[in-house]
Amino acid sequence: MVIPKEVRRELGVDEGDELVVWVEGNRIVMKPKPKSYADYVKGLCKEAWRGVDVDKYVERERRSWE
Repeated sequence: MVIPKEVRRELGVDEGDELVVWVEGNRIVMKPKPKSYADYVKGLCKEAWRGVDVDKYVERERRSWE
């Protein structure tokens, strides 16, 4: 599949880079494949932990396993 040079430039995609492809409704969506999935997911959902003492939460969870 050929992606126009202008689109590749805007996305920061070079010739030969891999893309992640999925379907949304009747559209095909393409996104550059992350170079590192660890870096890509780093920080996801951090808003969910705002204001939570993570150490206390983990300790409470560990006690519930006993």
